[in-house]
Amino acid sequence: MLKILAFESTCDETAVAVVEDGRKILTDQIRSQAQLHAIYGGVVPEIASRCHVEAIALLAQQAIDAAGITRQDIDAVAVSYAPGLIGAVLVGVNFAKACASALGVPLIPVHHIRGHIAANYLAYPELEPPFLCLAISGGNSLLVDVRDYTDMKILGCTRDDAAGECFDKTARVLGLPYPGGRPIEQLSQGGDDSKYVFPIGHVDGNPYDMSFSGLKTAVINLVHNAEQKGEELDRPSLAASFTKAVSDSLVPRTMQAARELGYKKIVVAGGVAANARIRRDFSEAAAREGRRLFIPPLKLCGDNGAMIGAQGYYEYLAGTRAGSDLNAYATMDI
Repeated sequence: MLKILAFESTCDETAVAVVEDGRKILTDQIRSQAQLHAIYGGVVPEIASRCHVEAIALLAQQAIDAAGITRQDIDAVAVSYAPGLIGAVLVGVNFAKACASALGVPLIPVHHIRGHIAANYLAYPELEPPFLCLAISGGNSLLVDVRDYTDMKILGCTRDDAAGECFDKTARVLGLPYPGGRPIEQLSQGGDDSKYVFPIGHVDGNPYDMSFSGLKTAVINLVHNAEQKGEELDRPSLAASFTKAVSDSLVPRTMQAARELGYKKIVVAGGVAANARIRRDFSEAAAREGRRLFIPPLKLCGDNGAMIGAQGYYEYLAGTRAGSDLNAYATMDI
């Protein structure tokens, strides 16, 4: 049984987990910084980096203790090295390098989005590639052909804003707290999702590519124009209509790709996958077309160390290794 100590620090969560054989979580310790960044309406990279430095060593020891193991029981160290806020990613990468060196075990670099996809392996032991995956988070929106555990091809991606970023910016203009996903979902309860009509982006030349900047701008303009005219908006209906527009951009596009590629298994991953409306729309669409849907539980949708440990196991089996020269990257193809 291979035990991997895994680190995640690409944004504003410091996370350390111990995962066994890529499918079993022994522990998943997470230190969120959301409250610190809330007063700014978004993540401040310098604050995030400093908080990772303060938290990561203690969190690593807590993870080992919570897993009921010793340092000598660790067989490999995995770390998310791209993409993300460069200063934040560097903290995790450098600490993981030190751990691997001190323990004398292999260091496994893991792409952050591959980790989100792998969160589903933890939730569904029976899930195996190939399958189609929509990865939607605060910084990324990708439609991925997962051919094998380490063989993936991007079919489409956002050309501008990510879906999660659009949620955060919409929440900010509505005066809702950061992060915006949960507050918008709560506000939308009881709202009329047909009251406001928002644009759904399409990209010429690739039906799988996405665009959310027009939606974000439409929401901002609607709110600002109402404020200037002294008009009162139906906020629950605005939140519901916005969420519907995001879902209508994601679900039909994913189902179209599944039909054209012949996939019966559809996986959804990332922080935006926690949204109840998007989960419901995917569930209904998959049921209509006789396809099996995999969406992780809410605790595995956001950034966590367990997902890095899960993907790290399959990277390990594929022979992926890194040395002391491993660097962090703000952007990188999956």
